[in-house]
Amino acid sequence: MFIKKLQMLNYRNYEALNIDLGPNVNVFMGDNAQGKTNILEGIYYCAFAKSHRTSRDKELINWKSENAFLSVTVGKERLDKRIDISILKDGKKAIRINKIKISKIGELFGSFNVVMFSPEDLKIIKDSPGVRRKFIDMELCQLDSKYYYNLVQYNKVLNERNTVLKNRSINKDILDIYDMQLVEFGYNIVIQRINYINKLNQYSKQIHNDITSGKENIEFKYVSTIRNLEDIKESFYSQLERNRKKDIDKGLTSVGPHRDDFMVFINDIDTKSYGSQGQQRTAVLTIKFSSLKIIKELTGEYPVLLLDDVLSELDFSRKRYILSTIGEIQTIITCTGIEDLYEYLDDKSKVFKVKDGAILN
Repeated sequence: MFIKKLQMLNYRNYEALNIDLGPNVNVFMGDNAQGKTNILEGIYYCAFAKSHRTSRDKELINWKSENAFLSVTVGKERLDKRIDISILKDGKKAIRINKIKISKIGELFGSFNVVMFSPEDLKIIKDSPGVRRKFIDMELCQLDSKYYYNLVQYNKVLNERNTVLKNRSINKDILDIYDMQLVEFGYNIVIQRINYINKLNQYSKQIHNDITSGKENIEFKYVSTIRNLEDIKESFYSQLERNRKKDIDKGLTSVGPHRDDFMVFINDIDTKSYGSQGQQRTAVLTIKFSSLKIIKELTGEYPVLLLDDVLSELDFSRKRYILSTIGEIQTIITCTGIEDLYEYLDDKSKVFKVKDGAILN
C-alpha cells in the first residue's frame, strides 16, 4: 500500500498542493513552522477522518476559505482507491471513496492504513489511561469494522446508562437492559484488545531486542477493571450489579473497557513510572514498528509510515533501526535537514523542500 498522489486545497497553510509521491522514502524538508507536519496531518486525516493534533475540524481550514479539501490516491495490491474529503466550517465533512459518498465514518476505516510516529507519541507511555485506550482503539478500528461498530454501540449505551444513573428516580429494569447491552458490546471490545496486546508481545520481543542490541526485554499487559478475564461476560455483569449503588451515587459507570488500560514493562519494570526518557522513546518506537507488522499480517500489506520530525529526537542506534527497516514500506518523513538520511536514499526516493505552505522546485 502506498500513496500515489496527494492533493490539499485550503488546508491549514496550504492554499493548493498537488504532488506525486514515490513508493519508498519521501522526505519533506524545511525550517520549523513551514507546514511540514500539516502534510502528514492531512494524510492521517484521510485514513481516520480526524486529526491527530486537534478535535476541532474548523482549525484545519485555511483562514482565507470557507472549506478545505483533501485527496489521496492509494495504490493497493488488489484495487487502487481514491479518498476525497471535504471539510466544512460548520463542522460537517463529506467523504468519498472512489467517488462514492459514504454515510458513516466506519466505512472509511481500513480503506487506507497508516502508522504515525511523532514526538507527541511519548504520551502513550507517560500520560493517562485514556491516551492508551485511544491508541489501541484507533489501531483496531482501522483493522476491523466490527470493532468500530462495537465501540460506537458500547459508548452509546454507556452514555445512556450514565444519564439514567444521574436521574434520582432509578428504573431497575432499564438499568438491567443497559447492563446486558454493555456486557455484550464490552465483551467483544475486551477480547479484541487482549488479542491486540498479544500480537504486540509477539512482534515486539524481536523488534525491541534489535533496537537495544539485546539489552532490554519489553512486555505489554492488559489491565482491566473486569476482574475475571477468563469469564468476561459473567464477571462484568456481576460487577455492574454489585457496583450499582456506588455508580448511582457517582452518576458514572465504574467498570468496563472504558476504564481499562495497558502497561508497558522493560526488564520487568513499569516504564511509565520508572523508565528513563530513552527507554520510553524506545518503547514507543517498538509499539509503532510492531503495529506495522500487525497490519501487514492482518491485511496482507504494509501501511504507510509517517515519521513527523522524530529522527532528530533519537540516538544513533534507534535512528539506524528505523532507516534500515523501512525498505518495503512507503515512508514519509519530515525533518529540518537530510544529512543523516543520505545513505538511505536512492533513485526512487523523493525529497521535497517546504517553505510557507508551498513545495519549492
